Amino acid sequence: MFVLHLLLTLFFGRIYCSTICPAGILQDFLNRLACIGKKKKRGAMRFRYRKPANGMRYTILGMTLLSVVFGFMEICLLLDPYSTFGRIATHLFRPIVIGINNLFSGILSSRGNYSLYYVSIDFSIVSFVTAIIALLVFIIMVYFRGRLYCNTICPVGSLLSIISRFSLRRITIDNNACNGCESCERSCKAEAIQSKNRLIDMSKCVTCFNCLSSCNKQAIKYSYHSIRSQRKKDALPLDTVTEITKQVTDGRNFSTNSRRSFLTASATLGSAIPLLASAVSPTHRKRFRFRYFLDTSNRIPVTPPGSFGIERFKNHCTGCHLCVVHCPSRVLKPAGLDYGWNYILKPFMSFDKSYCNYSCTVCSEVCPTHAIHPISVEQKKVTQVGIAKFHINKCIVKTNETDCGACSEHCSTQAVHMVPYKGTLTIPQIEEELCIGCGGCESICPVQPKRAIVVEANGVHQMAELPPAEDKRKIDTIDFGF
Repeated sequence: MFVLHLLLTLFFGRIYCSTICPAGILQDFLNRLACIGKKKKRGAMRFRYRKPANGMRYTILGMTLLSVVFGFMEICLLLDPYSTFGRIATHLFRPIVIGINNLFSGILSSRGNYSLYYVSIDFSIVSFVTAIIALLVFIIMVYFRGRLYCNTICPVGSLLSIISRFSLRRITIDNNACNGCESCERSCKAEAIQSKNRLIDMSKCVTCFNCLSSCNKQAIKYSYHSIRSQRKKDALPLDTVTEITKQVTDGRNFSTNSRRSFLTASATLGSAIPLLASAVSPTHRKRFRFRYFLDTSNRIPVTPPGSFGIERFKNHCTGCHLCVVHCPSRVLKPAGLDYGWNYILKPFMSFDKSYCNYSCTVCSEVCPTHAIHPISVEQKKVTQVGIAKFHINKCIVKTNETDCGACSEHCSTQAVHMVPYKGTLTIPQIEEELCIGCGGCESICPVQPKRAIVVEANGVHQMAELPPAEDKRKIDTIDFGF
């Protein structure tokens, strides 16, 4: 998929930013809202060409690439547009939709109509705050500078900007047809058009085609434009072209030599990343994670089946929360500071109110980064994400001397079973080799606030044994009396 987006950019420009990226679509929606207020004050005078902040955006891109190499995913967690939009949609838009559903559900149920049902809303203060901050950043940047986020902060946009400089299809201005009205520049939300010099900065252009619709003279075209033809055009012995090139070079603060140096450095860095990733072993990568500053807890979260372990999951998860939204049993929750700074916003399995369904693999099917690797139902049933631990001194069988056995009844693998205790009382016992850490026992335990049986995470997922098959009696129909 990554290679496909690079090829799309090479052939058609940054259409990913305008038509595929959900964060880009959200910014377009906010831009439409901003246009409503702007037109009342200053008409369509919204944007002007501004030179790109190449130093900032390529520094952020370089830091992001290096952080991925060394397994430090916190930068991607905060800046990845897909994950940022996922958190906004999950913790801001989704609760609004659920609230509206619950409102109508209450109204309809009072009238005897049960076509809608009540849905509980899970709330995470850390996830909510980060989603609010991200949305406010989008709103402020879009209102004042259009696609400033895409062209300055977003590492995906910065990477695609390098490729889009050489895109085969691009937007160009016909000097003979253009009358210099500047409508295209005022409508360009990427601030990529310098109408005075009839030039378009393809590194900033997100191929939204707003300029095409705003031009009444049809002076702007989206057509095939090879690198060879661009060189020929630049080589024309025209004073105007020389002057234009000089002005744009000075305006961008990005000279020909520095551009060549940057592209050479980028190619070197890009070719070196696979070598660095293969050369740095997992043991050495741990030294680059600043654990003494990031880890505030020794507790290990229970990660979903298919993640294979805590370290791999942290290195691949970008906190988009797709698995949180699609989890049918709602056992996946976004973490706050429960497990340290380097696990913030990443999902973990919470067994306070629910457990992981024995035959469910939905989270592994929707994960876009394969932080949760796709697994079959058969693999899921033997994947041991954790082991249930029984604390006898908290169990009501001992403290209240009363029957319970709820944990045993809800165990899918027969890992928890009841054994004789006192008189007719029985008490839970755990066969750890059968336990997969689904949390069925913990979620049903009546002891509050800390359960008598809890699941402790495996740092690296293990393989459990299959539960013994139940004896099946062969029934002969001749034995029946009818």
